[in-house]
Amino acid sequence: MTARTRPPFRADHVGSLLRPVKLREARAAHAAGTLPADAMRAIEDASIAGAIAKQESIGLRAATDGEYRRAYWHYDFVAKLEGAELYVPEQRIEFKGGAMLPHRLKVNGRIAWKEPAFVADYGVTAAHVKSAIAKQTIPSPSVLHFRGGRQSIDRAVYPDIAAFFTDLGTAYHDAVGAFAAAGCRYLQLDEVNLAYLCDPEQIAQLKQRGDYIEGLVDIYATLINRAIDGRPADMMVSMHLCRGNFRSTFVASGGYEPVAETLFNRINVDAYFMEWDSDRAGGFEPLRFVPKGDKVVVLGLVTSKTGKLESKDDLKRRIDEAAKYVSLDQLALSPQCGFASTEEGNLLTEDEQWRKLELCVEVARDVWGAL
Repeated sequence: MTARTRPPFRADHVGSLLRPVKLREARAAHAAGTLPADAMRAIEDASIAGAIAKQESIGLRAATDGEYRRAYWHYDFVAKLEGAELYVPEQRIEFKGGAMLPHRLKVNGRIAWKEPAFVADYGVTAAHVKSAIAKQTIPSPSVLHFRGGRQSIDRAVYPDIAAFFTDLGTAYHDAVGAFAAAGCRYLQLDEVNLAYLCDPEQIAQLKQRGDYIEGLVDIYATLINRAIDGRPADMMVSMHLCRGNFRSTFVASGGYEPVAETLFNRINVDAYFMEWDSDRAGGFEPLRFVPKGDKVVVLGLVTSKTGKLESKDDLKRRIDEAAKYVSLDQLALSPQCGFASTEEGNLLTEDEQWRKLELCVEVARDVWGAL
């Protein structure tokens, strides 16, 4: 097979990378008030330049900033929407094993895109890539609803929840337009909540808080389509699905079957980065819903949660299994998630992280002959 001319590439990755020690120390010093913002920014810039160079050196054809400027994969972006606020709740989001996220979101005003969050950061990434294309990741719009639900949305502002979804879709449409205007041609929406809706326990929790909305999968699909509607023809949009990834832990379990038909046929993205590194994600059978054509599924077979390196033969066998349901030409390979969904990072070393990404490149070359 020939190399892909557009992303995602045969070997790709979700986006976040473990923070180097110098960067972690700089961000901590800035938070403590002992390092000025401009000095921290300079260290971030240098760390990002190094990460991009490393991604290119191991053969990746898409490079990100590693999400080095963020504390969270989602909150840093969503909290900058007008009307959204980050706060410390009494009840925190719990991952398996007892790990807790210390912040949550709430809506206390009309949602709109005003502050150009991450747009200037994308420009830095684009300025540093040489052989790769710059990839930008942002959380999917569903994050602002799913994480807090109706109880986190001020009823005085939005007595009608439909108006909230309309404003949220418009805000994201404006955000995608801003990235497009800045030259971004590879954008990823991190949409974990559709995967959570494959877990009966997650649905039960939504119902328990009195918040479950029938047709939520369709609502989220409509939000995503509104966000990317009218994007430039050469702007590739992918979405990433996983079941939680904080300090190598997880939240949800369950195969993609409940959302697969909507996911692949109603959502107008170009590609899907999908978690398949463990039995929690079920089998490949939902891939039968992928339409023949240009849509690509990036198989997240390499785990970012541990440093143990997968067997090349095992990865190739699993790719063959997936190819029973969708053409091999519509498949690619990546880790199942980023390596640092929050700045704390997963429980592996930087060397192990880079070896995982090298493995994706090596296996992709073996399977497809080119990236």
